[in-house]
Amino acid sequence: MTHPIFTKPRKVFGNKLIFRDAGVKDAAFILALRTDEAKSAHLSRTENAIDQQIEWLNRYSIDAEQVYFIILDWNLQAVGTVRLYDRQADSFCWGSWILMAGTPSSYAIESALLVYRFALSLGFKRSHFDVRKANVSVWRFHERFGAVRTGETTDDFLYTVSKDAILASLAKYEKYLPDGCTIELTDSSRPRAQRRI
Repeated sequence: MTHPIFTKPRKVFGNKLIFRDAGVKDAAFILALRTDEAKSAHLSRTENAIDQQIEWLNRYSIDAEQVYFIILDWNLQAVGTVRLYDRQADSFCWGSWILMAGTPSSYAIESALLVYRFALSLGFKRSHFDVRKANVSVWRFHERFGAVRTGETTDDFLYTVSKDAILASLAKYEKYLPDGCTIELTDSSRPRAQRRI
């Protein structure tokens, strides 16, 4: 049985958002998000050291076991991050999901839909992740997307999302991603570099 593999596209185009593969040039933006006191309250601790962030991004560039996106608006302004990782058979984990303060609430919904649509395009059928118990707005958001609580630790709730629940959410929230999305695999000047999903 073959399992899905992570593929790093150049970009994923949605309705009002674009996912772009993260690189060293994004180190300062990522570090600012991850060390923002309000935004980082429920994240694993990140040292406020640009050289460490650059080093991590360099390692990421050759790591085939995760995909890390910068979330852009259609003006190409960076507004957040999200990461897919921890492949377990046909299930993937996602996290490092941070949106800048002041972004429209629709960005959370659209970025989640883009994550799921992209993951399905890779062949994944399920998702798993954990959310800090104190991060009430986020675990409630995931539960509205069909996440089922499967356990807990001292600090976290553990969740899974089935393919049926993913497809139901894509249908339920279709107005946020009415035309699906387009994946730009490589330089768009090359033939067959894009595919719609």
